[in-house]
Amino acid sequence: MSVPLNKAIARLVIRCYDPPMIVHGFVDKKHIQREKEKARQLKKSQWWKQKLAQGICHYCGKGFAAKDLTMDHRTPMSRGGSSSKGNIVPCCKACNSEKKYFTPVEMILRENEPSQS
Repeated sequence: MSVPLNKAIARLVIRCYDPPMIVHGFVDKKHIQREKEKARQLKKSQWWKQKLAQGICHYCGKGFAAKDLTMDHRTPMSRGGSSSKGNIVPCCKACNSEKKYFTPVEMILRENEPSQS
């Protein structure tokens, strides 16, 4: 007996919020390796150095020293994201830790969820 598509999608979406990330298994390990190598190359680029020199976290907008900013993939590599200028942003360590493997849309949805207290 097969599960209706909408229920299967709902289960997948729910699992995206629970570590460990269930959808990680759908991304090819070779994709991750390729994108990590691209990210290492981008870290050496003048473009990335200029981003760090601006000293602004993409998510909270606060100013930081370049050494306190990290490279973040807006769409995580584990979710199919690429190491491209359009997907990489500087962010502070606190925001990067809070974001984890979520996409920006999922972060907004999480912020708007009613608290379960």
